[in-house]
Amino acid sequence: MSDQTSYLPKVWLGPDGEPVSCVDKLKLLQENLVELQEMAQEALEDAVVMGCDEAQTRQVLADLVASLEKPFS
Repeated sequence: MSDQTSYLPKVWLGPDGEPVSCVDKLKLLQENLVELQEMAQEALEDAVVMGCDEAQTRQVLADLVASLEKPFS
């Protein structure tokens, strides 16, 4: 399996374009995204094992992410 964190940016940017530098924030962000990746991987594997089309399942996962609402105005 490839590096599971290769999708993470080298630098996280705030809304103002400045780098986020708080170590605790960056650690939590990475932990959350690694957990989400693991859950998505399991969902994809389960779907394929149950006979669902892999491409369609990937599209559903992408659509799910695209449908997330901005949490704050």
